[in-house]
Amino acid sequence: MSVAAVASPSRLWPIAMLLVAMCSIQSGASLATLLFPMVGAAGATAIRLMIASALLLVILRPWRKAVTRKAWKSIAIYGVALGVMNLLFYQAIQTVPLGIAVALEFTGPLAVALLSSRRWLDLGWVALAIVGLVLLLLLGEETAAPIDPIGAAFALGAGVCWALYILFGQKAGAGNGTQSAALGITIAALCVAPIGLMEAGTALFSLDVLPLALAVAVLSTALPYTLEMAAMPKLPTHTFGTLMSLEPAVAAVSGLLFLGQSLGTLQWLAIGLVITASVGTTLTGKASDIIEAPVPD
Repeated sequence: MSVAAVASPSRLWPIAMLLVAMCSIQSGASLATLLFPMVGAAGATAIRLMIASALLLVILRPWRKAVTRKAWKSIAIYGVALGVMNLLFYQAIQTVPLGIAVALEFTGPLAVALLSSRRWLDLGWVALAIVGLVLLLLLGEETAAPIDPIGAAFALGAGVCWALYILFGQKAGAGNGTQSAALGITIAALCVAPIGLMEAGTALFSLDVLPLALAVAVLSTALPYTLEMAAMPKLPTHTFGTLMSLEPAVAAVSGLLFLGQSLGTLQWLAIGLVITASVGTTLTGKASDIIEAPVPD
């Protein structure tokens, strides 16, 4: 058997893990909207993160390996960014269709890729992304509802947190692997839990809420973030960025299938432009221009 044949599965597994993570997290986001009438967006975020944290602490037992002070800094920022990102995103999808919210949120990862490059070609990708955002935010069709500006602002804020999640998640995952996912999600839960409790109170722990919250926690947090943390250190940045570019399309399809959120032609076009800009900047970037993915343990 050739060396290439042996190495091929090792390259494909991280890609497969990312694809599964994307489908899982968007399916979970669709399911999470059912929690909003019961506990609100903040309550849904809090109970999801608390359950996911408990599951990962039991399964992964992150205390078995010591964490350095330097690693704690990355894990802490990763965890806070993760918590705020989820809180803002759930606020966004209360009023913005799932696919559009993810496209707006995706400006965070796109900015990470673009700001790490210094070439004129990338200005073209920036322009393409801006055209897509203008189509999403300012234009519309009779068949498509106008975008709520407050919801759009929440989604863009989530994008800033997503950028921090990528930058510090790569650093945390390089030294501590999936241990970082358990610790980071625990920090996220500690940050968001007080806000969720203020909004929903004891309703968070009702028997009507917990089964649905458990499903959301597994689909939207425990499974995808563990898979992403395992995959990120094993993939070059351009590969990771290209794959993550599919996220808005996956979200739009998920919103259509599970929530009946149909988008207008211009909105689909706008999402396509954002995806194209991200794919372009990751595929045309030079190795020296991009943030290197950390080496695995």
